[in-house]
Order: sequence, then structure tokens, then C-alpha cells
Amino acid sequence: MGPELILLPLGVVLWLASFGLLKRLARVQPPRSNTPNQPNFPNLLNSRLSLIIPARNEAHNLPRLLDSIRAQPTPPFEVLVVDDASTDATAPVATTHGATVIPSQTLPDGWRGKPWACHQGALAAKGELLLFIDADCWFQPGGLDQILSRYHGGALSVAPYHAVEKPSEELSAFFNLIMVASTTGHGLFGQMLLVDRASYEQAGGHHEVKGRVLENLRLAAFYRAAGVPVSSFPGRGMLAFRMYPEGLSSLIEGWTKGFASGASETPRAAVVLVALWITGLMVALISLPWTPLPYLAFAVQFGVMLKRVGSFSWLTALLYPVPLAFYLAVFVRSLRRSGKEVTWKGREFRAD
Repeated sequence: MGPELILLPLGVVLWLASFGLLKRLARVQPPRSNTPNQPNFPNLLNSRLSLIIPARNEAHNLPRLLDSIRAQPTPPFEVLVVDDASTDATAPVATTHGATVIPSQTLPDGWRGKPWACHQGALAAKGELLLFIDADCWFQPGGLDQILSRYHGGALSVAPYHAVEKPSEELSAFFNLIMVASTTGHGLFGQMLLVDRASYEQAGGHHEVKGRVLENLRLAAFYRAAGVPVSSFPGRGMLAFRMYPEGLSSLIEGWTKGFASGASETPRAAVVLVALWITGLMVALISLPWTPLPYLAFAVQFGVMLKRVGSFSWLTALLYPVPLAFYLAVFVRSLRRSGKEVTWKGREFRAD
């Protein structure tokens, strides 16, 4: 008997505290109840919905997303693809799959590419509801109706379920889980945003976040300041995506981009929960020479959490020190590169 007398009770306390994260991952907004005057509310919303896809060199991703939209029980009123100066076949692929292509105007000074593309899409859209979605996402069967059935007005965001197909993608485990857990409820996810036009314009649209790398973080604050309700939840069974399937270098650059900015804008309560959880993971690892119980408890808990956000392997949860070390290394790298020029999709910008 020795260190385990301290490590085991401490691990138990931190393990129990970590259920706060698990609870956040379980939050799903209840569907809207239909009224006698609105027997098919999602269908009514679909008829007013403009779906806007900002796309820069997304010819490889667009077919899956556009096909998933066409396969929905009730497709949206219109699908717009804003071609952000692509050098691949983005425009013809979008047209072939039934979307209307909007060629992007020259990127103005002070704007980032994605906010500028979304801004142009909103100006061109004819619907009363605007749904912005990244090209690497796709809807699950009936997913669009499920999302619309949970829309209660204002700004709504859904975290796509992470479809993991390559071993390197398993390294996104901590990033994805922490992103979903710290954003659910109060914030907006960057991959998808549903908002009515009146609320969008009331909050200043994408013009207010024209120079932001992670525009979704600031959009939530602008919506709240304008009195627009903000809600978000995990989208398992509704919306999916893959993250950085190109390989390890793309994964590192992608998560480095704006990571420090995202961490600085995470609510304090979520930061505390994440810090306690990571501390618990470390304590469980240190405890291994004396007792495997804390390690196994945290591994199982981690695996359950991961299944809420993506199709991650149970082996990733069992070997959690590997993705945890990767997460911490990329986080340190992001802090060191904050304020410096980085390149993403052929454009340079300051990582702040």
C-alpha cells in the first residue's frame, strides 16, 4: 500500500466529475410538437429553406452532400453552392448534382474566405430560412427533417457525427469530443448553421465575423447580443462528416488553425470540466503501476463519450494516452503559432 491510497480516491472523484462532460454530450433538443395548423412543420420549413454551401476545391466532397440532400423526404427550396475561387471541378460537379452555382467575387480586404462565401450565399438566397453547411458534411436519411423538427427559431447548430474511416482520423478523438462538449447548448458549430433571415440580418450576418478564422464562435455572441436565441446539440443520426481524411499533415494543420482562438473563447464552466477530465486521465495513467482500475474506468468512460460524437474505435479509448498526447502536442503547437501566418486551402492568414 502506498501511492494508491491517494491516487485511487482522487481518480474516483475526477471520474465522477467527468460525467458532467458525458451529460453535455447527451443533450439533444426535443422535436417541435406539431399543432393542428402545422401538421407537417418540417415540410413547411423545407419549402422556405435555402441551403448554402461555401466551397473551395470541394469537388471530391460535394457529390456525397448533394446526393444526401436530394435523397431527403422533402428537399429544400433551393441549394446554392458558392464557388470560392476553386481550382478544381467544384462548379461543374455542383451543377451536375442539381445545385445552383454562385461564382464568388474577389475576396475583399479584411475578409476570410468562408465568411465571404457565406455572405454572398445569403445575399443570393431567396428563402426565409438559411442553412449554411460545410461541403464535407452529409445528411443521414431523414436527417434534414429531424433537424427542422427541432428548430424553434433563432440560430440552431448541429454537430455532425464524425465518420471515422482511417486510422489517422482516430487521432481527432479528443479534439472532436472536446469541441462538441464545450459548444453544445450555448454555442454554434462551424460545420452547420440554421437561422431565419430576420435573425441573421438583425445580428449583422457574416459581415460581423468577416475576419475571423472560427467565425462560428463569434457569431453566437453576436446573435445573443442581438436578442436572438442560440441553441446547439450533437447530430448523431441526422448529420455526419469526415475530418481531414487526406492524412496526418492535413489533420495537424486543420486542428492547429485557430485552435488557440477557440480555446480562449470556450466558456469557463466547460474549460473547468475539460481540465478536470484530462487531469483524471493523467491520474489514471500514473496509477497503473499500482492499480489498473482508474485507467480502465476512464477508458470505458472515454469510449462511451466517443460513441456520442463519432464512430471511433474502442481501441482508441483503451489506448487513450496516444490520442491524448497528440491532442496536447497540437495544442502547444497552436499556441506557439498564434499570431503567425499559416496556410489553409491555398490562402495565408494570421492564426489568431
